Amino acid sequence: MRIDTLPDPESLAHHVAEWMTSTAEATSGPFRVSLSGGSTPKALYGLLASAPFRDRFPWQRASWYWGDERFVPHDHPESNYRMTREAMLSKAPVPPENIHPVPIEGMPDDAAARYEQILQKSYGGSVLDPARPLFEITLLGLGPDGHTASLLPGEPVLEERRRWVSAVAHGRPEVRISMTYPAIESSRHVAFLVAGREKAAILREILDGGSRVPAARVKPVGELLWFVDRAAAGD
Repeated sequence: MRIDTLPDPESLAHHVAEWMTSTAEATSGPFRVSLSGGSTPKALYGLLASAPFRDRFPWQRASWYWGDERFVPHDHPESNYRMTREAMLSKAPVPPENIHPVPIEGMPDDAAARYEQILQKSYGGSVLDPARPLFEITLLGLGPDGHTASLLPGEPVLEERRRWVSAVAHGRPEVRISMTYPAIESSRHVAFLVAGREKAAILREILDGGSRVPAARVKPVGELLWFVDRAAAGD
């Protein structure tokens, strides 16, 4: 586990933008990224689409996916896809075919199954090999209740080990679609972005060890990183 503590959310976003760009520059093949929603990632996405990162990042090789999504239209104010499009995808030279939003048509279970098929087509198989991760980078957030993506406390999705994507019908006012642990953990780098004093208590509980909240149960095949600001890190 690696923990980087930055002074504030702005420094955190800049630090992660540099880390993501340097990580991508060090590769030569397809570069799949699973994105997170939230205000801290939004600042990160805006930085990636601006100088100097915009000119360094290998946009042509990068493909973009979402770790979770609210089951709302893509132009809805609460859509993670819309936030990412407005902050980054519409401002950077991203090939349209490299953008893979979560389907929101039909029933939630059907949409989850279609997204799983999209992931499996990109991966080139239906069985995840620890030696060949699905993603290069997976970005995650942390809720005050310990949830990450839409892996919500007490929900059946926490025990799913066969499906890569699942509908989450309870636990929040709106239905959500979320990658499950197998897909999230199939990544060379899983990075939590955590900012704000309201996250300090749950972050301390997780880093102290022994916690069973959803975020604490993420065990990637690759590197686990925590990028946190000073307020989240506490005193």
